[in-house]
Amino acid sequence: MEKTVICGANAYEQKYYFNPDFGKIPPSLQDDLHIICVLFTEEVGGVFTIGFDEDGELLLETDAEEDDIYYDEISAGMLVKKIRDSRQELFEALSLYYRAIVLKEPLDKLLLEEE
Repeated sequence: MEKTVICGANAYEQKYYFNPDFGKIPPSLQDDLHIICVLFTEEVGGVFTIGFDEDGELLLETDAEEDDIYYDEISAGMLVKKIRDSRQELFEALSLYYRAIVLKEPLDKLLLEEE
């Protein structure tokens, strides 16, 4: 499965990445994504990415190095669910942007799905 990463944070390297292909996303949304990624890795560690699969489905993924004894997979999964629920509007807007701009799906079709 091919996927496109929009942004991510890595607790091991203490770095944040934003894909420059998405530079047209409004700065306020970019800031929100930055905060989400960094806070996630500060809380549970590991690596956290936000992206899409080839069908345009939003992916919130977390992973850790094999020998990371501090990373808790259950807590990470719960935090992913909490983020997905609390930032639902942000992710819906991001999905609409991705499907319209990147996948070039007809806007009228996308707007009908939203209703």
